[in-house]
Amino acid sequence: MVWVPLLLVACVVAGIGCARLCRASLAAARPPAPSTAGKDTELTVVEAAYLAGGPFRVTDLTLVTMHRERRLFLARTGWATVVDSSADSRDEWESAVLGAIGPGGQSPIPAVRPAVAAAGAVRSLAQGLVERGLAVSDAGRREYAAGVRAVRAAFLLALALGTAAALLVPPAERTPVLAAFSLPLLGSGLCLLIGLVEVHPYSRWASPAGQRLLSGLSPADPLTALATRGPAVLEPELRAALRGHAPVRLP
Repeated sequence: MVWVPLLLVACVVAGIGCARLCRASLAAARPPAPSTAGKDTELTVVEAAYLAGGPFRVTDLTLVTMHRERRLFLARTGWATVVDSSADSRDEWESAVLGAIGPGGQSPIPAVRPAVAAAGAVRSLAQGLVERGLAVSDAGRREYAAGVRAVRAAFLLALALGTAAALLVPPAERTPVLAAFSLPLLGSGLCLLIGLVEVHPYSRWASPAGQRLLSGLSPADPLTALATRGPAVLEPELRAALRGHAPVRLP
């Protein structure tokens, strides 16, 4: 029974991968501390943007808000232009945008977005949401991604080892071999399915507590819709501006 060691390897690797993914999921689902639980009754639109889409969603929200208030012009060609260079920023988000654009008053949006996303104001926002138990920490996101990769690798390894084991035995003995390897395949496959399909799309950023608050927001307000659903809710010109190029016009 030369295939038994291969089966043991597949089972051990699948078990480790599934355990790692489950541990990361449980860590992300940890409830907030009692001292902060009472504060989690509502979200600002900026907080909702971070929980739904991370730092780049916060950047997009700020750019669009300034554009609609005529403090900034977002051209569909992918450039951001300061409308009134003498006006002061109203908050730390606008300060980050104006700082990223620079003293020239004009900059490509693809260069502005990462600069704002990495600004101290966004990092402070993220840290505050993590402390309130509403956001997943950087370490938690890395651990979850590593868990998904481990389970995917375990599934592929079990598939490869099962194929190799089936080739090592006579055709008459392949049925029990394949049945045995179906266990690590099924376990890792189901775990991977849960990790990729049943998890909410913005769980990369929002903890279960944050997801509950996001689900209670109404998309009736355009900025709230942008914060929770992303640039897809914008008009084509603004979507093209955030992508950094003009929309394709059909004849």
